[in-house]
Amino acid sequence: MKGMTKQAPSGISYAGKVVLVTGAASGIGRAIALAFGRAGACVVVADVSVDGGHMTAALIVEAGGKALFVKTNVTVVAEVEALVDKAVSHYGRIDVAVNGAGTEEESLPLAEGEDEQFDRIMNVNVKGVWLCMKSQLRQMLKQEGGGTICNVADAGGLVAAPNRAIYAASKHAVVGLTRTAAVEYAKSGIRVNSLCPGAVKTPMLARMLEREPGRDKKLKAAHPMGRIAEPAEVASAALWLCSEQASFVTGHQLAIDGGLTAM
Repeated sequence: MKGMTKQAPSGISYAGKVVLVTGAASGIGRAIALAFGRAGACVVVADVSVDGGHMTAALIVEAGGKALFVKTNVTVVAEVEALVDKAVSHYGRIDVAVNGAGTEEESLPLAEGEDEQFDRIMNVNVKGVWLCMKSQLRQMLKQEGGGTICNVADAGGLVAAPNRAIYAASKHAVVGLTRTAAVEYAKSGIRVNSLCPGAVKTPMLARMLEREPGRDKKLKAAHPMGRIAEPAEVASAALWLCSEQASFVTGHQLAIDGGLTAM
């Protein structure tokens, strides 16, 4: 499948590890779930989309990995807690959690935003990450060896994002949750970091470009490398950030943005 890693980056293995990925039915989340599966992990695939979630799990199994799909709405406490319980009852623990579930915003100046839009984006992008982290941290504190959490933020969580104020605010909040949790649990054997991708070829981006013809060229021009990332490029970064190769990295926001935030 285009944009998906065929194998894990050299030297990185997750054999015997359990990895939970939310938002794994498509896009970046699917690419990350597949990459961990190909690296030997038992992957718990979580998403509100049943068809997409089952497809991701099937792709992992097809590639020789192990996967379990759990339908989950990350904004509902009971469903998040059930997800963590299911992962632990099925595989015994959670070594890595990647919180990738998120939603988008129609491009509008800040003054033109609507209450419903604000509530929807904050509910999924911020509350959803917070709820997942709470349950994941509680489990990791109980188990031997701690664990690693990786939140999918955005380059818009590091800099301004004109005409996407609500989305940018939600991703800045994810960065705040990441940094704070990293400090709070640093001595508990738990690392917490975030990924901050620039524009990536995902269904979410495709929908945006359909609404805004011509933006594709502007996005490419905004990235010094002159192109949009493949989901696999973000997935490779996730594998490294959650591995022992990054054992002294916590509270970090890893930009995978072709130089966008360097300017």
